[in-house]
Amino acid sequence: MFTRMLKLRLLNAVAPAYFFTATAVTFILHFGFFVPTIFPNPDMSLRGSTALHTALFLFLMFNALGNYVMTIRYPAESANETAIPVCSPHCSDKVDAHYLLNGRHFCKLCKKVILKRDHHCFFTGNCIGNRNMRYFIMFCIYTSCVCLYSLVLGVAFLTVEYSISFQNPLTFLTLLPLSTGYFFMGTVSGLQLFLVLMLYVWLGIGLVCAGFCCQQVLLVARGQTWCQLQRGQLVENCSPWRANLKDVFGTRWILGLVLPVQTVETSPDGTDPPKQD
Repeated sequence: MFTRMLKLRLLNAVAPAYFFTATAVTFILHFGFFVPTIFPNPDMSLRGSTALHTALFLFLMFNALGNYVMTIRYPAESANETAIPVCSPHCSDKVDAHYLLNGRHFCKLCKKVILKRDHHCFFTGNCIGNRNMRYFIMFCIYTSCVCLYSLVLGVAFLTVEYSISFQNPLTFLTLLPLSTGYFFMGTVSGLQLFLVLMLYVWLGIGLVCAGFCCQQVLLVARGQTWCQLQRGQLVENCSPWRANLKDVFGTRWILGLVLPVQTVETSPDGTDPPKQD
C-alpha cells in the first residue's frame, strides 16, 4: 500500500508537468511551424484563413487552460472537517480515499474531505466533486478539441513540408514505426520523428478526454458519481436529468460553454448541502 501511495503522489506531481509541457510544445509547433509552413507569405486571400485558424486555436487553448485553472481554483471539499476519519467498511478504495457518508470521501492525496467526490484527477492535482465538475467537463471538451485540431494541422504540415500523402488510411497506422526505422537509418530527421510522435500524443489525449467528457456528462445526467458507480450504488436521486445538469452547469450554462467563468452559485463557505446516498 505504501508503494502504491508513493506512485500516486509521484503521478500527482508528474501529470501537471506533462500537461504544461505538452501545452507549451503545442503552442511552439503551431506558431513556429504549422502556420508559417501551411500559409507561407499569405496574400490578401489567405490572410483571412490564417487569422481564422489562429483565432480558433487561441480560443480553444484559452478555454482549455482557463477551465484547467478554474478546476484547481474551486476545489471540491466540505468545510469544518479537518480530522482524518475512520474508513467505512463499505469503502471500495482504501488506498487513496476513505468513503464516509452522504457522498463524502477523505482523499489521502488532497488530505481533505471531499463532497460528492467523483475521482481524483492527477492532471489537476485535486479531486473532482461538487464545485469543479463543470470546469473539469469543459476542460476535457476543449482539451480534446485542441488536440484533434492540432492533429489536423500536424497532418497538413507533414503533407506540405515532407510531401507525405494521407489518402491511404493505412498511412497513419504505419507512420510511427516507419518513421522510427527511417530515423535510425538516418533518412528521417529528429524533428520529423518528433512531429510524428506528437500526432499520436494529440490523438491519444484527444480521444481520452472525449471519452472522459462523455462519461462524466452521462453520470451527471443520472445524478451519479464515478465513486458511486464503482461501489455499485444505486441512484436514489429522482431528479430529472435536466435538473441534474442544471445543478452542475448552472443557469448561465451557455456562457460557460464559451468562457471559463463561474456559472454555478456556491454558498459562502464554498460547499453544497450534502445529499443522502
